[in-house]
Amino acid sequence: MPKYFGKVLIANRGEIAVRAIRSLKELGIRTVAIYSEADKGALHRYLADEAYLVGGPRPEDSYLNIDNVIRVAKKCGAEAIYPGYGFLSQNPYFVKRCEEEGLTFIGPPVRIHEFVSNKVRAKKHLYEKGIPVIPGPLDPLRNVDEALKEAEKLGYPIILKPVFGGGGIGMKVCLNERELRDYFDSLSKISEGAFGAGELYIEKFFPQARHLEVQILADHNGNVIHLYERECTLQRRFQKVVEEAPSPALNDEGREELLRLGVRVAKLVKYVNVGTVEFIYVPTTGDFYFMELNARIQVEHPVTEAITGVDIVKEQVKIASGEGLNLGKVSKVGHAFEVRVYAEDPFDNFKPCPGVISHYIPPGGPWVRVDSGVYPGYEMPPYYDPLIAKLVTWGKDRLEALNRMRRALSEYIIEGVKTNLPFHEALFSNTNFVRGELSRGLVEEVIKKLKEGRKVKLPLINRFEKEINVVSGWKISARLMEVNYFQGSP
Repeated sequence: MPKYFGKVLIANRGEIAVRAIRSLKELGIRTVAIYSEADKGALHRYLADEAYLVGGPRPEDSYLNIDNVIRVAKKCGAEAIYPGYGFLSQNPYFVKRCEEEGLTFIGPPVRIHEFVSNKVRAKKHLYEKGIPVIPGPLDPLRNVDEALKEAEKLGYPIILKPVFGGGGIGMKVCLNERELRDYFDSLSKISEGAFGAGELYIEKFFPQARHLEVQILADHNGNVIHLYERECTLQRRFQKVVEEAPSPALNDEGREELLRLGVRVAKLVKYVNVGTVEFIYVPTTGDFYFMELNARIQVEHPVTEAITGVDIVKEQVKIASGEGLNLGKVSKVGHAFEVRVYAEDPFDNFKPCPGVISHYIPPGGPWVRVDSGVYPGYEMPPYYDPLIAKLVTWGKDRLEALNRMRRALSEYIIEGVKTNLPFHEALFSNTNFVRGELSRGLVEEVIKKLKEGRKVKLPLINRFEKEINVVSGWKISARLMEVNYFQGSP
């Protein structure tokens, strides 16, 4: 086995930390976890070879505390840091600190993070290189009056975005002049608070557009390959809820054009390591428009792994260690879906529902994958994203993958906290979704029908202790045996 790093610190938590630990161990690398005071019982802490407390319960005191993370890495003798997604994964200052401290950052170099952090500048650079970008001015807006003038040129609806934004924060679709006036100042303040800069920019909004992204790998020698595309159209508040690969919207010709554009963008910016080039696709015209470049691993990377057989985390490590790409031509096989399972109430505006998970039995069977960081008795802290798990299914075609997901969702048992599983079950039974006719409005349509159906729906049956009425009228008591999935600490 090639020698990569002796010891790597994972600067993250939850399911992505667990997922990274597993791949790193398979490469023969010792793993170091960091955890906050709120994560003393977290699964990733126990799966790593070493674990260190990094600070208080709030992110700014722990997982976002650069000095503390670097201090732990130096103390334990780590050679590299794996960032995952979120937290410090796209922070140029953190990447620079790692380089200054002699630690390898397992991701793109500082220059890439600095380039992609300013979305307008990146868009302008690629436009000048001939890449089609979403229509809109290529400079930040100075004030609301300038925004109104630009919106009039583009035609409504338009979308306002933070120049230094991400994660759907501070974004708003404006249908008319009044909405643009009403939201401009408040979005600028949100941007200032979240990203340290209140600058906004404006783009044309296409209601029926599909959100497609190309997974890329690039080594230090200038070699770039793609791992095909993902469909990420289904979003709520500009945050993805379900992803699939490949996209059902594309034919072979369209797919070839999208993948060509994705690789070209990566080569133009001299990209290194794993990244994602995001586009919108307008089905009525067949046009692709560059949207943004994400310089990190994506939450939805498992659907790409499912159709290509490539472990993307391992590729990140290999590239960071200086190894060139040696995957050859990667083929896609079949179809895959991913749903994000959250501790939130779909009947109460998806309100986060932290608490203790009393029972937890994930689904199984062939070609079902669950990336999770929880176990029975685990307490979901209120300080972080309430992601419980990512559920992924693969099939030889889209219909088989879809039916497998429906089966897996029906098996998933999570007790003690409310989850969004009812939403996913409703979505995967939606006629338009089954047909692959995806749109941004589909999520709200499913939510509306779900709420309407609840008014007349019988109470959910407790899956751990239930009575089953059979045709003869007899009542049979049935109890599911609790699975001791994870107990205590090692």
